Amino acid sequence: MIKKPINLLASLSLAVMLLSCGGKQHTEEKEATIQETSSEVNGERWSKEKAKSWYAAQDWLVGANFNPSNSINQLEMWQKDTFSPKLIDKELGWAEDIGMNTMRVYLHDLAYQQDPEGFLDRMDQMLVLMEKHHMKPLFVIFDSCWDPFPEAGTQRAPKPHVHNSGWVQSPGYYALEDSTQYPRLEKYVKAVVSRFANDDRILGWDIWNEPDNDTGVSYRDKEHPNKVEYVLPLMKDAFAWARSQHPSQPLTSGVWLGDWSSEEAMTPLQLAQLHLSDIISFHNYDSPAEFQKRIDWLKRYDRPMLCTEYMARPNGSTFEGFLPIAKEGNIAMFNWGLVDGKTQTKYPWDSWEKEYTAEPALWFHEVFQTDGTPYKKSETDLIKSLTAR
Repeated sequence: MIKKPINLLASLSLAVMLLSCGGKQHTEEKEATIQETSSEVNGERWSKEKAKSWYAAQDWLVGANFNPSNSINQLEMWQKDTFSPKLIDKELGWAEDIGMNTMRVYLHDLAYQQDPEGFLDRMDQMLVLMEKHHMKPLFVIFDSCWDPFPEAGTQRAPKPHVHNSGWVQSPGYYALEDSTQYPRLEKYVKAVVSRFANDDRILGWDIWNEPDNDTGVSYRDKEHPNKVEYVLPLMKDAFAWARSQHPSQPLTSGVWLGDWSSEEAMTPLQLAQLHLSDIISFHNYDSPAEFQKRIDWLKRYDRPMLCTEYMARPNGSTFEGFLPIAKEGNIAMFNWGLVDGKTQTKYPWDSWEKEYTAEPALWFHEVFQTDGTPYKKSETDLIKSLTAR
C-alpha cells in the first residue's frame, strides 16, 4: 500500500528479520513453502491459460487506489454513519472523465463485524456506482500497513500535514496474534467473497496488501517484532478461505519490497504470495528504469501483471514515466490516490519524521484537488489520451 519512509537502516532491519534464518535452513524453508503452497492450490489456482484468457477479455486497466476524500481510512469509508455514496459517485465521475476504468478499494474486517449485512449491502451500492461509471473494483481484503490498533466507530481527525495519519491495519495487532479470532476473520472472508463470487462487476480480490510491511518509523516500535510469523500462515488461510467460495474472479497479493530477480533471492512470504496468486501483482514507487526491471523479473511467471500501487512524484514514479511502459507491456496500473482529502497523501512519507506547515510544492500522491480540478492537467490529459480506444 502506501509506503512508509524506510531508511537504509530500517531496510536492513527488515531484511534481517525476513532473511535471517540463513544458509541451508533458509533454502529448505523456501523450498518447503513452494511445495506447500503448490499443494494447497493444486486444482484450485487458475491455470496460466485461464488467467490469460480472463485478462484478454479486459480493456487495458488504468485506475487508482480509491478512498473518498471525506474518509480518513477504510472504516470511515464503509461504516453506515459515514458511508457517502453521493461523494463516491461524484469522485468516480471525475476518474471516468479522464479514462480510468477500475479502482482498487480497501475493505476492513471490523466494518464487517460491526454490521455484516449492512457492510455487504454497502459493497453492493459501491458496485452499482462503479458500474455506472464503467469501472470494476479490485477489492483488498486484508492490509498490514499503518496503525496496528484499529477500532470501529468514530475515527480520529487527521494529524495536520501528515501522510495517512489515520489509516488502519486489518486485521489489527491483537487479532493477528490471537488465533481465537481467526474464525471471525474466516467468516468475514467467506461472507464477502461468497456474496459476490459470481458478480461480473468485480475485477478481482487482492487478499492481503503488503503483508510483510513493518510500518516504518510510523508504528514500528508498536508492531509485532515477529509479525511475518503471524501473517504468513494466516495469509495462506485467507487465500484458501476465498478459494473455497469458488469465485469467478482472480485472487492476488502483490509483492512490493526486495529482490525478485530469482526465487532464491525471495522470502518465503513473497514466494507464497506469487505461488498462490492467479494473476501477478506488484508495487513500485521508484524510477521508470526500476519499474521496467521489476516487470522483467516477474515475466518468468507468465501470467497477467497488475501494478497495484505506483506514482510518487518526487521519487520519479510518475504517470509520464510509467504509463507508456505499462501500455506497451499491457500491465494494469493503479496509482496511489485519487482526490486530495483526509488521508492527506499529497504529503510525503517523511511527514512522519519532518514537520510540514503547508502543502508540499510538489504533491506526493493524488490526481485531483477536492473540487475536482486536476492537480496537473498535463497528467490527466496524458491518462485520457493513453486510455482512449
